Amino acid sequence: MSKTSTSEGGRRQRRPSMEQLRGRQLGRVLIKMGKLRRAQVHEALDIQKERRGPIGAILVELGYISEADLNFALAAQSGMEVVDLGKRDAPPEVIEIMTSQMANTYRVLPFDFDTKLNVLSIARDNPDNFVATDDLKTLLGFEIKAYLCTQAELQAGIDRYYPEGEQESIGNLIDELTEDEDLAKFQGRGDSIDLAELKEMMDLNPVKKLLNLVLLQAIKDKASDVHFEPFEDEFKLRYRIDGVLYDMVPPPRYVALAIASRIKVMANLDIAERRLPQDGRIELQLKGMPIDLRVAVLPTLFGESVVLRVLDRSNVQLSLDKIGMRDDDLTVFRQLIKKPHGIVVNTGPTGSGKTTTLYAALSELNSPEVKILTAEDPVEYDIDGLVQTQIRTEVGLTFAAALRSFLRQDPDIILVGEIRDLETGQISVQAALTGHLVLTTLHTNDAPSAIARLLDLGVESFLITATVEAVVAQRLVRRICVNCKAEYEPTEDQLLQLALKPEDIGGQKFFYGKGCDYCNGTGYRGRLGLYETMVLDEALREMIMENASTAVLRRESLKRGMRTLRESGLLAIMDGITTIDEVVKETLFED
Repeated sequence: MSKTSTSEGGRRQRRPSMEQLRGRQLGRVLIKMGKLRRAQVHEALDIQKERRGPIGAILVELGYISEADLNFALAAQSGMEVVDLGKRDAPPEVIEIMTSQMANTYRVLPFDFDTKLNVLSIARDNPDNFVATDDLKTLLGFEIKAYLCTQAELQAGIDRYYPEGEQESIGNLIDELTEDEDLAKFQGRGDSIDLAELKEMMDLNPVKKLLNLVLLQAIKDKASDVHFEPFEDEFKLRYRIDGVLYDMVPPPRYVALAIASRIKVMANLDIAERRLPQDGRIELQLKGMPIDLRVAVLPTLFGESVVLRVLDRSNVQLSLDKIGMRDDDLTVFRQLIKKPHGIVVNTGPTGSGKTTTLYAALSELNSPEVKILTAEDPVEYDIDGLVQTQIRTEVGLTFAAALRSFLRQDPDIILVGEIRDLETGQISVQAALTGHLVLTTLHTNDAPSAIARLLDLGVESFLITATVEAVVAQRLVRRICVNCKAEYEPTEDQLLQLALKPEDIGGQKFFYGKGCDYCNGTGYRGRLGLYETMVLDEALREMIMENASTAVLRRESLKRGMRTLRESGLLAIMDGITTIDEVVKETLFED
């Protein structure tokens, strides 16, 4: 695999073989490649003697070679094989293994496939792009052999074989699935497919291409979950984006088993087991960002339902300044999490953003002087500097068991994923009483209800008043898309839902999203939190000791300036960040 090039003197020469380049000094490699003259190498060596530093960087600084030339030479020096894409025609069946989106996302081009060894050969222009090789092995199920090419050759190859106007859509790939003769023979078979046939079915290229495109599209659209749901006569594919489920083009019913099995293989689960639930994970890296896909497989009446939770670090706002807290709430919350001890409870239903809020708090508290331990189920994001523990109830590692061990680990701050039982509540209280700050969550509808929930679990009222500093309730509402945001006049019925009259709003402006390509026609893009913060003072603590009802605690908290979730939503509407419909859907009006 060599290529003719022209040196500065105009002399035509061939790209040297790998044997000629492997193990040689970098300057010699670049001379052999026709990129440098000996005099230029000696000049760089003289500079290197004076000020030290890598010779490659000096040559780039002098303008004698480009960064691409340097990468190419370093790879060749280390023995990575080189391919001349200009002299190779990739067979159509090899190009079809990969979608256009995959080739562009990972910056690779498939050009050969060894059917006997099950090895796919790919070209890449970055010698350090090892992630692409690992991810493609997971996504495609082949052994991957990577070759190096120039940036220009790779781009020309991608433009040639994957023209911009011919990008695959999920609909097109489903048509390809439907027309595939090898898959068609499984139609009507139901679950009466043996293991050998199942392996054959899930390894078919249309199945892999569809699943890979669904995953990459979900990550691109910032979906939080992907649902594959088999029913009697159909197989549903749905994305959850900004908390709302959207139906995608449904694949044929008979590929449900193949797709579920393919996901299981990628997550290292047992494809032969279809009677029990299974959980696993798939790890990918897209454009330098780690992506975790949490896999949950559930047997149902009509096959296995599979849900993939997309945990994309780049898509989560791990900063208190970006989660939607208003300035006054944020000031109070920062004061709470900087207390030396006590319990701060974050409450709300599943999917209300509690974990993200607590991660943002821990990110702010995270420093070399502080030891932070977390007990989570599951650990959603790996954060440097935090000692994170995955709860495993099947082996006895419960929240309570983890907490007992935590107290012997000399922590300053402890995150308890959720107080689910009395034992966890009691140890959390014990941790707070012995000088630790404890951040935790509960499932209640509002802040005052958290006290009743703790009492219901069996935590003594005097322990609650001695340790709990505050309860923060929250909800998530969708943000209006900034790209298609438009002003409108709300109807009287809409205002009535907020307990407002037309005369109450004065010259207030209201907005909504018209729908555009940026927000996939929904009118919304991203979400923000609405917060309700109940800070316990001496008067409230006395009421708790006297077993005051939730209604009384709520009334007294409101007198002390607590802003309800509905009021927080109303302010977000007035600021033009969200809509009336979103706030009404997520919050209740308090009398």
